[in-house]
Amino acid sequence: MIPYYTDDYVTLYHGDCRELLPSIEADVVVTDPPYGIGTHGMRLGNRVGTPLLRFDDVAPDIEPLLAWPCIIWGGNYFPLPVSRAWLVWNKRRGLSFAEAELAWTNLDQPVRAITVDENGGTMHDRSHPTQKPLRVMVWCLGFTSGTVLDPFAGSGSTLVAAKSLNRKAIGIEIEERYCEVAANRLRQEVLGLAG
Repeated sequence: MIPYYTDDYVTLYHGDCRELLPSIEADVVVTDPPYGIGTHGMRLGNRVGTPLLRFDDVAPDIEPLLAWPCIIWGGNYFPLPVSRAWLVWNKRRGLSFAEAELAWTNLDQPVRAITVDENGGTMHDRSHPTQKPLRVMVWCLGFTSGTVLDPFAGSGSTLVAAKSLNRKAIGIEIEERYCEVAANRLRQEVLGLAG
């Protein structure tokens, strides 16, 4: 496998995670896969004049991910085992599809919640329709340890969060345009957020 991007902390592959997962070694999965809810005709941020979006038609098979400790955003849209360890992102004044989002986990912990405005103070250039704020992804990683795997890397928020915490991370993204967005974000200097 030839990485699309690599540095001291992060390796990003352009490809289909179904083909690449068997050769990946990681300690935890933190990801935001397509939910398969078919959000046709939605406007990003519900702003008048923004183009209609068409994405998220098909939900991937996420069962292979359950072999790892994991955090799966949109877990409420998948047939997953019962969990007591949900993560909740309260968007405060949700600008788009929902006021909050849920992440299913198989971690041994109680429900946790964070309130971060949808733009998170860091998303002025939202380059992916379902991009999570960096602060939310840094928060998620605080419940985990070891090398992070994001098999649906999108614009790279999980990878940027891991790098900001000096954590090793591996990302896989099937669409090359998002690989390029993620690689550009990762090339920028990342300030430590661990403190």
